[in-house]
Amino acid sequence: MDDRSPADRYLTAAVALLERVRDEEAAAVAAAGRAIADTVAAGGRLFAFGAGHSSLPAQDTVYRAGGLAVMNVLTVPGLTGVDVRPATLGSALERVEGLAATVLDASPAAAGDLLFVISLSGRNTLPVEMAGHARGLGLTVIGVTSVAYAAETTPRNASGTFLKDHCDIVLDNKIAVGDAELTAEGVAAPFAPASTVVTSALMQAVMATAATALADRGVEPPLLRSGNVDGGTEWNARVIEENAARIFWH
Repeated sequence: MDDRSPADRYLTAAVALLERVRDEEAAAVAAAGRAIADTVAAGGRLFAFGAGHSSLPAQDTVYRAGGLAVMNVLTVPGLTGVDVRPATLGSALERVEGLAATVLDASPAAAGDLLFVISLSGRNTLPVEMAGHARGLGLTVIGVTSVAYAAETTPRNASGTFLKDHCDIVLDNKIAVGDAELTAEGVAAPFAPASTVVTSALMQAVMATAATALADRGVEPPLLRSGNVDGGTEWNARVIEENAARIFWH
């Protein structure tokens, strides 16, 4: 019997997942950081997409103190976070064929740009179609997913494939199928998801790698500062002006 508190058990599980990501995904993180640096140095734009809760790690990289100013959220109506009612409609939209391609074709994303596609399961139509269509348009695609789903579940899209099958680089967040770290006597379902914590940390690890990779090449990383420190607003105004053609959130 585990006498630790639920909070202790959850935080211990989250730390263990972060340590696995650190140790097992180092090469993929380095490759993703280099890919971002390549794109930024060549004048390309950066985008991130995630549906539902998978949108949260994407949003966390955009207009972020300490983050790259040229990172943009690629939005799909009804899927940027949990922003529709009923919330189950968002899940249904993930299975609509043609939606991802339509959004991409109407977006500013183009050949030479880079797109993160974040999907925990990587099995639904939208992320699979998004990644495949983006590569067809000439974008570099980095998938952030749980590879365990590809081994333990079946695809839920017409192609019969998973997100990981359509990416130039795959980042595995190590989340177990079901995304719940705890069980307890008297609690019928497993609980305490960790995917947002781990995936957000993984994304920030990639951003940190990209910033230093740019600096190593003699390129100033287009980083934002906190607007709540002296001089931060003026700094950000300069960075936004210098990179206006690559920023779509302003």
